[in-house]
Amino acid sequence: MEKINFPKKFKAYLPLIALFVLLVFIMPKSPKFNYDYRKGSPWMYETLIAQFDFPILKTDAQLQAEREKAGLNAIPYFRVDGKASSGSMSAVSGLDLGKWSDARMAISDAVAMLYSKGIMAPAASLNMEELLQNSEGLIYVQKNRRAEKVPVSEVFTLEEASSMMRETLAEACPGCDIDSLYSAAGIASLIAPDLIFDQQTTDLIHEESIDYVSVTQGVVRAGQVIVSEGEMVTAEIEQLLDSYKAEFDMGVGYGGPRVYMWLGNIFIAFCIVSVLFLAICYCNFRIFDEYNKYLYLLMIFALAATGSSLVAGIDSSLFYLVPFTLISLYLLAFFTKRMVFSVYFISLLPMLIFAPNGVELFVMYLVAGSVAMLVFGFFNRGWLQFVTALIVFVVMTMVWGAFRLTDGIAGLTDYHTVLDMGLGALLSVACYPLIYLFEKIFKLVSNTKLAELSDTNNKLLRLLADKAPGTFQHCLQVMNLADAAARSIDANVLLVRAGALYHDIGKISNPQCFTENENPGVQYHAGLTVKESAQEIIRHVSDGLALADKHGLPDVIKEFIVSHHGTTCTGYFLTKYLNDGGNPDETAEFYYDGVKPVTKEQVILMVCDAVEAASRSLKDYSPESISALVDRIADGKAKENQFTDADISLRELNTLKEVIKSYLQQMYHSRVSYPKRKVKAGK
Repeated sequence: MEKINFPKKFKAYLPLIALFVLLVFIMPKSPKFNYDYRKGSPWMYETLIAQFDFPILKTDAQLQAEREKAGLNAIPYFRVDGKASSGSMSAVSGLDLGKWSDARMAISDAVAMLYSKGIMAPAASLNMEELLQNSEGLIYVQKNRRAEKVPVSEVFTLEEASSMMRETLAEACPGCDIDSLYSAAGIASLIAPDLIFDQQTTDLIHEESIDYVSVTQGVVRAGQVIVSEGEMVTAEIEQLLDSYKAEFDMGVGYGGPRVYMWLGNIFIAFCIVSVLFLAICYCNFRIFDEYNKYLYLLMIFALAATGSSLVAGIDSSLFYLVPFTLISLYLLAFFTKRMVFSVYFISLLPMLIFAPNGVELFVMYLVAGSVAMLVFGFFNRGWLQFVTALIVFVVMTMVWGAFRLTDGIAGLTDYHTVLDMGLGALLSVACYPLIYLFEKIFKLVSNTKLAELSDTNNKLLRLLADKAPGTFQHCLQVMNLADAAARSIDANVLLVRAGALYHDIGKISNPQCFTENENPGVQYHAGLTVKESAQEIIRHVSDGLALADKHGLPDVIKEFIVSHHGTTCTGYFLTKYLNDGGNPDETAEFYYDGVKPVTKEQVILMVCDAVEAASRSLKDYSPESISALVDRIADGKAKENQFTDADISLRELNTLKEVIKSYLQQMYHSRVSYPKRKVKAGK
């Protein structure tokens, strides 16, 4: 059984404790409706009985129909003008009625009755004919700061008021010429409208009537059967279940003590954090020692969990808009795909808890994030990132569409959700540059940064090519060899390539000391003792660290410089020293004062560096001689205990050796010998 490596230092557990506390407090404080149902499918659970009263929610189609109906029935709003009635009442006493003065009282009563009901003023924006033809028509009348609905049949138009006044004169003055008296006495001037149409308030009330259409229709009482076991879920039953679920999720359905809910949340949070902790242990336990990377990983997980909680609290439809696929890309910048997939999978678990349709969202983002990890390696520069966004959008749409097909094909017309997914995919491109901020804050080196460091046109590598061209060529060969080896055992290829290019930059300080850079006829070590020569060779490590500091190379590259020879010796000079009778107890000056490789990438570089250098001295490049050379060097490093601290298995080491052998055989394979052309041969 493989041993699990748990961190020994307590500080590794402190961020986990903080993450646990965060999860406990963002966990939902209300229960979830744990039933899965679809219209047209049988109810697979026991008979469901309402545990409490709840309102029946209208469907979207019903709400839309009612809003459209409310939009067609605008109720006009009128304000009462008190000056019109008071002026008309005052004018009655001044009427010149002649011999018909006895009719003054009847006229005054008629005017008072007209204004008690109200006389509507005509308005260009109001269709009076349509309003009056509607027998159930209503208007709003505001009087003394209060507005009330009044049937339009109870108020008067100017024509109706004039007709009523003529009838009053006919009754009060029998035998008189009504039209002559009406005109001569100026009775027409008594009829002035006091109900003034208010267009602005009418529009405002109209909008409110549309917005405030009731979302409920009726109530289901506690104890009523909602759906029976085995019963087919019809549209009506689905509406009842949706209404019950909405009320249940608001906390109404929880009848136990709150402490039990807290205990449940604590246990769930503990389980999630434990799974994350074990995933790190299984994938790469050395991350606990790289505290900045460890904190970054936990921060990304915390952002994912907090994001799910916030979106669920604000509007669950935003789950399609928020770019959760970014989690995988933010992790991919600093970790291997195996680690990224494991942590990304666990980071989506809170979504199952917070989101109403958690299973659908979990599957959608799991598939989309996995595809994003795959294609981002090909489309990660410039405008090509939009290709990644397009592919992610297509994948999300396909998964979403598959779930809609299981619910009924009508759900495929929800174009608003499709638009949200498209915007979310674009946000994954727009928000990715934040990786450079994270890189700066946590002092990490992203894959993008490693790719930039591997550009042979940068200043330090150009300096190496100019001052130590032989070493530069050696570094290029080691980089290509290490690249192939890293791919075979799932190591970080970009990291290995960058480490290979910079591992020997210390030779810039003294290039003639190394045989690959010696000019013809120059023998640098001719006048030196073997100890002095060994020290000159060993010094390229410290010189490399000094140059790395000067040019601002990240620590992860410096680790390759100091570990590519580990604690091995300068074999040529040590052997010569011993053969010349040197004291075996005084050989410390022949050994590198470096550190042993710790990561797979550092092991790869150590082996590839030694093999590439040694392969130049081979006289026979047959498969047998190359195989013997690789075995001798790799096994020799192992016997010197250079791999005792390394995170590499024996199986991976054997794979590494086989890939290096195959690469060298292809690089040094024999070529066709061109025949010499005879002098007398024809053209």
